[in-house]
Amino acid sequence: MKKDISIIGVPMDLGQMRRGVDMGPSAIRYAGVVERLERLDYDIDDLGDIEITRPTREEEANDENLKNLEKVSEANEKLAATVNEVILNGRFPLVLGGDHSIAIGTLAGVSKHYKNLGVIWYDAHGDLNTADTSPSGNIHGMPLAVSLGLGHKRLTDIAGYSPKVNTESVVIIGARSLDEGEKALIKQLGVKVYTMHEIDRLGMTKVMEETIHYLKGRTDGVHLSLDLDGLDPHDAPGVGTPVLGGISYRESHLAMEMLEESKLITSAEFVEVNPILDDKNKTASVAVALMGSLFGEKLL
Repeated sequence: MKKDISIIGVPMDLGQMRRGVDMGPSAIRYAGVVERLERLDYDIDDLGDIEITRPTREEEANDENLKNLEKVSEANEKLAATVNEVILNGRFPLVLGGDHSIAIGTLAGVSKHYKNLGVIWYDAHGDLNTADTSPSGNIHGMPLAVSLGLGHKRLTDIAGYSPKVNTESVVIIGARSLDEGEKALIKQLGVKVYTMHEIDRLGMTKVMEETIHYLKGRTDGVHLSLDLDGLDPHDAPGVGTPVLGGISYRESHLAMEMLEESKLITSAEFVEVNPILDDKNKTASVAVALMGSLFGEKLL
């Protein structure tokens, strides 16, 4: 991994309807992310936050079952440009969310630098909905579909190209809440998914070994998109869409440690930290601890 990291905050809460997740980047900074990574001898450049503007009532009325479409698109265009610049400067982009709709911009900025970017989607959800299949119209349930080129052109064409990633280069880890449309799409496209059933049955070590082996042979870079609701709510209570029966704190550390050892990860984002729903900033602290493991922190 590169020793120069640029942190980008994205205080986005427009991809869903529960306020508070816009405070996620501040909560993660307050939990000591800069200090933690500096202790690991990384050069940290905190670029601050992408500006997010609120939609007008007229814009809200024209959403086409895609809530806050225009403002989510605008923010992701800004994020894509910032991530692109970070990579051009030879630094590792570390993006702090904000809701998971920001992955649209992150991947748009990252993917143009790779011939075949791999993606690890560490999440309780598939985020593979479109306007046609989404029960809610919340764009934070669509970023992986968008990045595969599926959905509204205002989203799929961010940064001027589509798709950002190929189906065979994606691995979802921790899924346990999938909408019917997402299940059908997973089967149709053949997306590689490790649900909680596989994690329970195989163990996290085997899941990560298989994931690393699968991606190593077919990609020239791997992006980690980690939604804190991938963890069990007992360990990460401050998320907007908690789902019981998730990945444990220790399993998640093991996953991050194995990714660090693999040297595969070339960009990362940690999303859906909502301090309003949290207990004494516990979830942001968990996010920072996992970043520590991802960037080489050892128990001994």
